Amino acid sequence: MRAVRTRGGLSLRFDTRALVVVVLLVLIALAAGVVLIGTGDFPIPVSGVLRSLVGDGDPGQEFIINELRLPRVLVGLLVGSALGLSGALFQAVARNPLGSPDILGIGQGSTAGALVVIVLVSGSAVEVALGALVGGLATGAAMYLLAWKRGVHGYRLVLVGIGVSAIMTAVNGYLLTKADLVDAARAVVWMTGSLDGRDWAQVWPLLVVCGVLVPVALFHARALRMLEMGDDTAYALGVRVERTRMTLLLTGVLLAAAATAAAGPVAFVALTAPQLARRLTRSPGPNLLPALCMGAALLIGADWASQRVFGADQLPVGVLTGVLGGVYLLWLLVTERRAGRI
Repeated sequence: MRAVRTRGGLSLRFDTRALVVVVLLVLIALAAGVVLIGTGDFPIPVSGVLRSLVGDGDPGQEFIINELRLPRVLVGLLVGSALGLSGALFQAVARNPLGSPDILGIGQGSTAGALVVIVLVSGSAVEVALGALVGGLATGAAMYLLAWKRGVHGYRLVLVGIGVSAIMTAVNGYLLTKADLVDAARAVVWMTGSLDGRDWAQVWPLLVVCGVLVPVALFHARALRMLEMGDDTAYALGVRVERTRMTLLLTGVLLAAAATAAAGPVAFVALTAPQLARRLTRSPGPNLLPALCMGAALLIGADWASQRVFGADQLPVGVLTGVLGGVYLLWLLVTERRAGRI
């Protein structure tokens, strides 16, 4: 930890290792994004991608990059960032490494909202996205109210969230049984979580959401660090505990719901990104910015790997993150059990 004093006498403290990790993760995510833009049925070298991005490329390549591939990569970066930050917020508030939107039912609630629109009204892509957003918000509100008992305790939040997740999974299964063949196929494709076919219509709303909510989360980082010490300690240090907790949970729910609305339920990025970021920074705090950058790098890296190994548009990125995240979850459970925490 280092401190820098400005001319006005303001002292700024920062963790050198965490700063280095953030810079490296940003570079990895951007480099993977450039490589991913050049990957596909019509390969484009990195030099061609860079020239096209600055407006000095071949017209044909510029069309492929700017209209077809760049929006997909931007959606991937934004979705990964939103999920990574959302997972860090939930895990810090719950003070539990299993406190993730995937585990607590936010993703399943967003899926239920989307399935209602697909199955019952055969809605458009925009209506499906709105349904996913409303479903995530409704699930988050229900989870908060059910976990409330003179405040929201992290342990109760996790238990209630797991129950809500099971209920929403059952609701989603019921909705699929009521769908006709075409709507059921459409719903299953959406539920895998994919960046295929994403365009600028998904980029701009997600960019606005992240532009508003990321600063809100980072502004509360100091209060969140105090909350991790316990409610009594946070009260003593002047933190409005329940107000801060509600704000951070709402921010996490909105980020997860917006990411699900844009790309479908991409599994386990929100669970793994904060933990990997914490291990890299070796910092006990919430690590919000490193988790955000790790989420972006993970999702873009997974999408690139799925295309390289299975070919373009053959394996949705949500399938790959689900497999890798499931392995990580098993490892995390074994680790926590050996440590005597579960």
